[in-house]
Amino acid sequence: MADQLQLYFSSLDGANVSHIAGNASDKVKAFVADLSIYYRVNHPELKATFCDYIIPRIKVTEVSVLNNAEEPLKAEGRVVCSLTVEEDMVNASKNLHGGCSSFLVDMDVCSTLALSALSLETTGKPHYTVSQLISVVYHSPATLGDELRIVNTSLTLGSRAVSAKTEIYNATHHRLVVSGTHIKMQASPQKSKL
Repeated sequence: MADQLQLYFSSLDGANVSHIAGNASDKVKAFVADLSIYYRVNHPELKATFCDYIIPRIKVTEVSVLNNAEEPLKAEGRVVCSLTVEEDMVNASKNLHGGCSSFLVDMDVCSTLALSALSLETTGKPHYTVSQLISVVYHSPATLGDELRIVNTSLTLGSRAVSAKTEIYNATHHRLVVSGTHIKMQASPQKSKL
């Protein structure tokens, strides 16, 4: 998987990312903005995956690698996305479903994006990891039609374990909807199938 992601990353020269703010290189922005890459590269035979109807609607609006405010010698990845709450994301009360918001914190899209941006910008290599722990706190509702701003920030990028935080804001009503922490680890290499 890591080799396939590296090959894909190498092919991104010249991608148009003028609509994405931030200080990351255009190549990193292009990689991060292609939200379905982890699914396509790892399992190209799959015709559909969980919530694949939501993933294309997530728009990456910023990709940055910044000095950490608390530890200026450490860098952090920051990726901001936007998404409108639609019918396939709500519960019976027409509010963002807890499972959907957990998916946004968890998936190889939101929290992972900040880790990918940091790894690609600092090492030139993608970072492929799997989940260990996801902690989600629900603060306020987001209703059908509300615009979400999803802010993802890397916390640690170690050789074995990594972590990131995600904050989902209701841009329509200017309030925090969900906050989450995602702890991940390096995936074990796939066993040879002889």
